[in-house]
Amino acid sequence: MTELGNKEIMSRNIKYYMTRYNKSRSDMCKALGVKYTTFCDWVNAKTYPRIDKIELMANYFGISKSDLVENHEDEKQPTYYLDEDAREAADFLHKNPEYKVLFDASRNISKEDIEFVAKMLDKFRK
Repeated sequence: MTELGNKEIMSRNIKYYMTRYNKSRSDMCKALGVKYTTFCDWVNAKTYPRIDKIELMANYFGISKSDLVENHEDEKQPTYYLDEDAREAADFLHKNPEYKVLFDASRNISKEDIEFVAKMLDKFRK
């Protein structure tokens, strides 16, 4: 784990939620009522937002303030797949080339759907 300061943690968390919710810096400035340069200073870890702006950001993203201010580096962050079971199944498929055809599954596919198709492929290979 790296030692990050509060500004760096805030910066990383803001970037994470902007990416997750596909928001631009301009979108954020409009929603928060702040100058573009002010917001860029937060994103670039030059300054730290006031608590009222942290609360506005948290409300905007539908998260808690702690999601923005705390270091979540050791926690599993969602990646490509929204469902953790589907992510694990996709990881299995990726590591087993005989199932490569399934790796390009859509983002919202369920674990059960992946397992069903994998079983179908197994039956065809026998």
